[in-house]
Amino acid sequence: MRAVIQRVLSASVTINGKIKSEIETGLLILLGIEEADNQEDIEWLCRKIVNMRIFPDKEGVMNNSLLDVNGEALVVSQFTLHASTKKGNRPSYIQAAKPEIAIPLYEGFVAEFQSLIPSEIRIGEFGANMKVSLVNDGPVTILIDTKNKQ
Repeated sequence: MRAVIQRVLSASVTINGKIKSEIETGLLILLGIEEADNQEDIEWLCRKIVNMRIFPDKEGVMNNSLLDVNGEALVVSQFTLHASTKKGNRPSYIQAAKPEIAIPLYEGFVAEFQSLIPSEIRIGEFGANMKVSLVNDGPVTILIDTKNKQ
């Protein structure tokens, strides 16, 4: 499981010209799922993201977590995070999980993340052509891959 985490002042997902979800201060999480991912990956990644100290404290030092700032979260599925660019110029997405595997894992991630924070999780729409807008705060952008836990 791969995630791009962006600390945002605001973020939204628009589908067919209509805003589906939007948040204010918090995290935009782009989530890529591969065939080998499982419940252990979900639990580890959710705990890691929720507790990551990337929000400023009173002195401006990144010392607070999403929980500390009572931030919101927008989770968007993004299979292109598993793009392989080793051969040629056209990325291959063979490592990305097929929908029958990815959808339950994506839903499991959202449910697990929701169980860890008080604010309601906002989501995109799996498989839809989405327009994602954000105001990155910092900018702070962090990449996490559950295959690199150690």
